Amino acid sequence: MEKICVVGLGYIGLPTAAMFAKTGYEVVGVDINENVINLLNNGEIQIKEVGLDDLVKKVVREGRLRGSITPETADLFIIAVPTPNYSNHTANLEYVKAAIKNILPYLKEGNTVIVESTIPPRTIDDIIAPIISIDGWNVGEDIFLAHCPERVLPGRILIELVENTRIVGGINEISSIKAAQKYSSFVTGEIIKTSAVTAEMSKLMENTYRDVNIALANELAKISDKLGINTLEVIDIANHHPRVNLHQPGPGVGGHCLAVDPYFIIEKAPNESPLINNARRINNSMPEFVVDHIEKIVEKKGKIAVFGLTYKGNIDDVRESPALDVIGLLQKKNFDLSIYDPYIRQEQVRFTLSTFDEAIHNADCILILTDHSKFKGLDEVKIHTKMRTPIIFDTKNHVQINSESIKYYNYGNLYKMSKKSLVVTT
Repeated sequence: MEKICVVGLGYIGLPTAAMFAKTGYEVVGVDINENVINLLNNGEIQIKEVGLDDLVKKVVREGRLRGSITPETADLFIIAVPTPNYSNHTANLEYVKAAIKNILPYLKEGNTVIVESTIPPRTIDDIIAPIISIDGWNVGEDIFLAHCPERVLPGRILIELVENTRIVGGINEISSIKAAQKYSSFVTGEIIKTSAVTAEMSKLMENTYRDVNIALANELAKISDKLGINTLEVIDIANHHPRVNLHQPGPGVGGHCLAVDPYFIIEKAPNESPLINNARRINNSMPEFVVDHIEKIVEKKGKIAVFGLTYKGNIDDVRESPALDVIGLLQKKNFDLSIYDPYIRQEQVRFTLSTFDEAIHNADCILILTDHSKFKGLDEVKIHTKMRTPIIFDTKNHVQINSESIKYYNYGNLYKMSKKSLVVTT
């Protein structure tokens, strides 16, 4: 039985490890967080993902997946550690470099090393390969090296790991072939073999494409607000054109992909990427745009019930979430905040979470920042009886409200906000 060592047991590494274990490999998952390892060895997980808890429990019980603080000898090494941004938006590759250095003592001739972490173009060629070479290996001959970026949607990871097209970018052709062979054990989608640098850029452009298109929708929302136009109606009508697909505006862009990956391109070619850079600036400006409109509804020191902390609906991931920026801005402006998110555990965030009833009690506005399915049909009776002022500002254009006595704003009627609608609080 071949053995796989997966370094990094987060939102990508753990599902990947579990999927290889399900296929029949012996898999050891490595993470520096002892709690993550202890949970794994008990058949438990620290993240929420549909079906993952049952799968992990099964493969751990059957002895095909276990956790370790340190790497072990294996046939295949998969690096799935984070690549966050520094404050200047350049890529922090320290976790990736540390992971590669940590597996060096365990490498043997014929091993394949795959980096799944999202990385800037030329990282495999200019940074990863030299680290392995300095240790005495001929990369592409003794050790096969490839970049195989993940491209899955939270909430559908176990499905998309299997069904999605997979990009396999090797340092050379034989490395691409070796890596592709491993994924073919469970991937039913097409496996595209290419160069490492092409795989790196392809991954980044997939997310940059979406970020730029969201920025276009957010800019439309700002223009429509100024000119008194229904943004959502414009988008709906424009999308009837057979070759137009405008995205939806929102409170900003979050997640470890869309809000981060474009900067990896900007970092490498700043003068050649003004469109990408401007898209990032527009999307980063949306939390302030939201707060500007909150100030048109509620006076400072009024109570805002913030609904949703995650960057997208029905998941527990708060990485780069614009909701956190909105909350920070509201706190600076001295609003009284109560925060409700049924998918978030208290230990994930630094501020106190409330229940639905606690959040809306004496609130002057419900601010929807995430499109959780539980928010779609809110209890309108409780909104009437518990809120001081029944107003909803829905930045995700998600909630369905039937009562005409509840004042409801989204990006369709945002322009109707005015100082006359200001809530007076005592």
